[in-house]
Amino acid sequence: MTELMSRPEVPVSSGPLYPIEDSSWIPKQRYLDKEFFDAERERLWPHTWQMACRLEEIPNVGDYVEYTITDVSVIVVRHGPGPSDIKAFHNVCPHRATQLALGSGSFRGRLIVCPFHGWRWNIDGSSSMVYGAESFRPECVTDAELALHECLVDTWGGCVFINLDRDARPLRAQLEPVASLLDPLRVADMKVRWWKAVRLKCNWKMAQEAFLEGWHVMQAHPQLSFGSDPERYPADLIDYFAVANGNGYFMGKPNQGAGDDASSSAAAPVDPEDVVGSTIDSLTILGETLESYPLPRDLYIAQGLRTVTSDIAEFQQQFMTRLYEFYSGAGMPLPKLEPEAYLRWGGMFFLFPNYFVLPMFGEAQIYRSRPDGLDPEACYFELWAVTLKPDYEPVGRARLDGVFDKEDAKAWPLVPRQDFGNVERQQRGLHSPACRALRLSAGFEPNISNMHRELDRYLSA
Repeated sequence: MTELMSRPEVPVSSGPLYPIEDSSWIPKQRYLDKEFFDAERERLWPHTWQMACRLEEIPNVGDYVEYTITDVSVIVVRHGPGPSDIKAFHNVCPHRATQLALGSGSFRGRLIVCPFHGWRWNIDGSSSMVYGAESFRPECVTDAELALHECLVDTWGGCVFINLDRDARPLRAQLEPVASLLDPLRVADMKVRWWKAVRLKCNWKMAQEAFLEGWHVMQAHPQLSFGSDPERYPADLIDYFAVANGNGYFMGKPNQGAGDDASSSAAAPVDPEDVVGSTIDSLTILGETLESYPLPRDLYIAQGLRTVTSDIAEFQQQFMTRLYEFYSGAGMPLPKLEPEAYLRWGGMFFLFPNYFVLPMFGEAQIYRSRPDGLDPEACYFELWAVTLKPDYEPVGRARLDGVFDKEDAKAWPLVPRQDFGNVERQQRGLHSPACRALRLSAGFEPNISNMHRELDRYLSA
């Protein structure tokens, strides 16, 4: 115990909610404590905007998706053909509390029917029929009493967001400034290539914090750093930005590594005698081990320039020119951006409380983390690979490919498997008596403490 006693005091509150009193320390109870988890159930999830589904999941009138958070179930349904003709209802019959829908599907005849006693609602939530209505006192079966209880609904980035709090601030207020940074990249126009989920034995925050910093790449993903040791791999290749409303993002620094645009996004040290070749190798390894971006079509263009030029500036110019020409010819033109916006390709953008977008060229990877039921040490983590598609190509209804084991090498690319293993090891480490708090770097991990501070704002409300 001598070693433990000699360590500096960690400012951990003895209060029930373990507030963040110093941004360098995150009390471990925030990932373990059932009382803290229950406070999130009561004060965070019922009052914050959450990505409930993608618009591709409900393309036709009558399509629905069940969204769950902890023990609360919500039905998201398309009630009309317009982009805003979407509603969300608490998934409960006002008669005897039966859940009205499970999973996803389409309401036949555009009616929501209770499977217990056959009561019916139109897909706009209004009552359609009450079997045996004459047996109730009149005040129990008024239209207002029988209408399904609505949640707030709004859309952004090709997704439907819901808020259980009818008095919540507008969605855009929660998403800014990240929404405005991503809008020019055409994230809203991207469609699902694959969508997979995993159940992890860790707190939902622990799972997502791995993606709130890029500092871990050197050790956790050695294939992306070409096996460099810490002495050779620079830790400050990334600019981090934390936003007061809990959002955050990071991007590669201009004029660092192999170049000043997205082609150097893998951030691996490069051979000074073959900067172009090293840059192409970085992109290739990233594509092979992430399987969401860059796509083979992007790598084909880059590989075609390997013997054309050895000048990195010329490579960057030709790569971007050919990339734009290809996408335009394929009927899915890339956006024309201001120079500083190109740096966002290869960055990571976090929208509080639990949604990530990682854009690259005409594609992106998306993450969502949430509690798995009522266990503070279990989470349900989803990954989407999305891409621009030509207007003439049928999109189809987006469906989950499956819930796969974290070690399933056929289902998961290498990079996610590496991250899954680390976050579960972190969660187990929290149980050690030698761990009293997580120690954060002010330079490389500000988005983690920033997310926790915004969480505290909800918990203290």
